Amino acid sequence: MARLSADAPVLHPDCEITDSHFGAYVEIGRGSRVANTTMGDYSYCDRYADIANAQVGKFANIAAFVRIGATDHPLHTASCHHFLYRSDDYWGDAGRDADFFAHRRSRVARIGHDTWIGAGAMIKPEVTLGDGAVVAAGAVVTRDVAPYTIVAGTPATVLRRRQPKPVADRLIALAWWDWPHTALRAALGDFRALDADAFLERYGG
Repeated sequence: MARLSADAPVLHPDCEITDSHFGAYVEIGRGSRVANTTMGDYSYCDRYADIANAQVGKFANIAAFVRIGATDHPLHTASCHHFLYRSDDYWGDAGRDADFFAHRRSRVARIGHDTWIGAGAMIKPEVTLGDGAVVAAGAVVTRDVAPYTIVAGTPATVLRRRQPKPVADRLIALAWWDWPHTALRAALGDFRALDADAFLERYGG
């Protein structure tokens, strides 16, 4: 019997999940925090990922200790400390700054289909990773990453394309990530054995 299911995500111990929705065959690694996030079918994160205010596509591969939607402190005010907006932690007669938290939640990071984010990488708010993009371990991504592009470094810069643009465009048009579960199983041998060009030739992309 398969370990993952379309019916409910696999949540490992010590996870903290708030205001989030998971698709089919999703797995959340031990100790991860996921907040205000939608995660598409077949996506997973490994241990101690911290994902907030994000839209994650299908088949996303998120390694251990990744942070997506890393929050910012205010820099234009006299202090950047969170007593400004978590004020009720310090004074019984002061409320939280609801506008600050609403703005933070609105700054959504978008992670495309079939992406891979390496261990310890950070994706800043409002950044978009295109379909098929790869982020190297430890990278800090501060701007959008084009589809099927590999980035690394702090701040992240382009290393190379994962696939040539014509192949990437054909893969995006094929949208195999939208295939039903049975079709993925039927094509499993070809996913394993064929390179992207040969796969596209066989499946009409």
